[in-house]
Amino acid sequence: MSELFGTLPDGTEVHRWTLERGGTRVEVLTYGGVVRSVRVPDREGRPAEVVLGFAALDGYLAHPDPYLGALIGRYANRLAGARFPLDDRVYALEPNEGPNLLHGGARGFDKRVWTAAPVEHGVRLSRVSPHGEEGFPGTVEVAVTYSLSASGALRIAYEATTDAPTVLSLTNHSYFNLAGADSGSAGGHELRLAASRFTPVGEGLIPTGELRDVADSRLDFRTARKVGSGYDHNFVLDKGVTDAAQEVAELHDPGSGRTLTVSTTEPGLQLYTGDHLPDPFTPGAGIALETQHFPDSPHQPAFPSTVLRPGEVYRSETVYGFSVR
Repeated sequence: MSELFGTLPDGTEVHRWTLERGGTRVEVLTYGGVVRSVRVPDREGRPAEVVLGFAALDGYLAHPDPYLGALIGRYANRLAGARFPLDDRVYALEPNEGPNLLHGGARGFDKRVWTAAPVEHGVRLSRVSPHGEEGFPGTVEVAVTYSLSASGALRIAYEATTDAPTVLSLTNHSYFNLAGADSGSAGGHELRLAASRFTPVGEGLIPTGELRDVADSRLDFRTARKVGSGYDHNFVLDKGVTDAAQEVAELHDPGSGRTLTVSTTEPGLQLYTGDHLPDPFTPGAGIALETQHFPDSPHQPAFPSTVLRPGEVYRSETVYGFSVR
């Protein structure tokens, strides 16, 4: 189902698509590919909102920085110095976080209106990112499909091609609170991550290039434990890059019984505990689990490559499964 959600200042209409299957109800906006709402039941069968979102379009326009539920691109996370080397050339971008580029720039994919079309049990968003958009080379054709499985799992599948060499790393930036979006801090949730290493960062949260063991540190979530606060870290998933999505994380709220599993083809996962969310949200009100390639990969030859060339197809998939226990 599609309906008008709001209108941008230039008159462009933004639509909301509603998907419902297997006990899960999801709303996706054509503005920024935003996952505005996910409603799932608790162990007593009572549904509640489990992602942070705004009730109206004005909220997303007034508060873009948290990237609530947004489709992130062309490059998720950070690029040092708002530039990157590729084929003996350095491409200069427009910084939007100090000297660095964050989440694709000031007008990344999260601030664009996408073309929507229905697909089986879901909706397909697409757009053409022209050569030079936010400084990135190549005209990139992107399609992102949101669909629900028979069990109510939300699958987000990304696909892209380019007419010139470029870099690309896409993700979704939903913040989850399995106790309910209006229930306060999600720090009491229990998290398990299939990640034995992480990428330490220096100034500006830019990776140093090291892959450090999580053992004997507060970043060891290999056994489920309470999340707490103070995290904005990229974890190196043990499975690496895979053709099919594999389970890498589980988030559980003991109070409601709701459990979220995250499966992905990506090699990394950024854990952000939302410690700097603006009003009307309280710090820690939601936990972001951003499946991704590593931050600043173009400057780190040892990291998995994010280069996309003509003739290749970028494919990535992440599945959010919901259950209770």
